[in-house]
Amino acid sequence: MDKKFPKQIPVFPLSGVIYFPRTNLPLNIFEERYLDLVNDSFRNDKLMGMVQSKKENRLVYKVGCLGKISDYQETSDGRVLINLTGITRFEIKKEVITKKKYREFEVDYKKYHNDLILPEKINFDYDKISFMDKIKDFFEKNGLMINWKEFEKLDQAQQINTLSMIAPISNEEKQKLLEIINFKEKTNTLLNIIKFYSYNTQDGEKNTIQ
Repeated sequence: MDKKFPKQIPVFPLSGVIYFPRTNLPLNIFEERYLDLVNDSFRNDKLMGMVQSKKENRLVYKVGCLGKISDYQETSDGRVLINLTGITRFEIKKEVITKKKYREFEVDYKKYHNDLILPEKINFDYDKISFMDKIKDFFEKNGLMINWKEFEKLDQAQQINTLSMIAPISNEEKQKLLEIINFKEKTNTLLNIIKFYSYNTQDGEKNTIQ
């Protein structure tokens, strides 16, 4: 699998943004260093990585997602609007020191090779009706409007990844979901987090699962 993707990639560290395979992420690029990153990505099959940054100076989480620029628009004020389509997760091995303004990392994809499995082979048994009832109720109570008819058109992997990405839960919990390898485990963990939030918000409190 490593032969398909570069082992050294440009990475956009962004606080509070957890990005999953088979999802789409719109980005508004305006900083010079990240404009350079996007431009350079076009010389490398339009590939770039996203990883969540930590509060501590320059620290990032060890797992991020490789994406491909699927849409690109330049604005009159010098910004660039792109859409990034998630391909596969990666583990960061080390940062590579370069003369570029943006950061590059040496990464490994082996742990998450299942991200490239065909959608029809990812399916697993679970009580989808009960699961979706709880998800819809939680989203509605948090004021989130979702086009569920369009959502149903997504394959199973896209549905779980999309819910993990947009759910109104903490960034730490989203990062935890990102790092889980098995889809069934990810689904169960997401449901448990939703149940936890739903239970706690009944008393007007909101905590996070550690």
